[in-house]
Amino acid sequence: MYIYANLPQRVVFGQGVDAAGLSRNTVFYLVLGVVALVNVLTFVVSRFYGSRNEPFSSWFFGQVMVLNFFFCTVLGYFDVLNSGERFDFQRIGIVIYGSIFLMVAWAIGWPVYTLSRKIVNKRTI
Repeated sequence: MYIYANLPQRVVFGQGVDAAGLSRNTVFYLVLGVVALVNVLTFVVSRFYGSRNEPFSSWFFGQVMVLNFFFCTVLGYFDVLNSGERFDFQRIGIVIYGSIFLMVAWAIGWPVYTLSRKIVNKRTI
């Protein structure tokens, strides 16, 4: 809501003459829909996997937290981009790329954990 209040009527997604853009309301409802869908998945996963697969549920909830962090950083970037102020965009790149790296690392974490559990269980048998 804070970022929505700061956005201009036409939100641009790049710099230059031919930068793409959408209306502020369209951006708000698109972001609201995507964030709501991702967060509703936590309830769906907890309903189906709740106490049966605790490690997967924990990993999935962590993935949703990482996605929410990514959404916040991207919205912050668009807020700065559309503010009209002079800003060194190279300084925010590390945060955006860092959040992407964190998403990918967390997504890879579950298959690695599952594979390591299978290898460890084979050795003990």
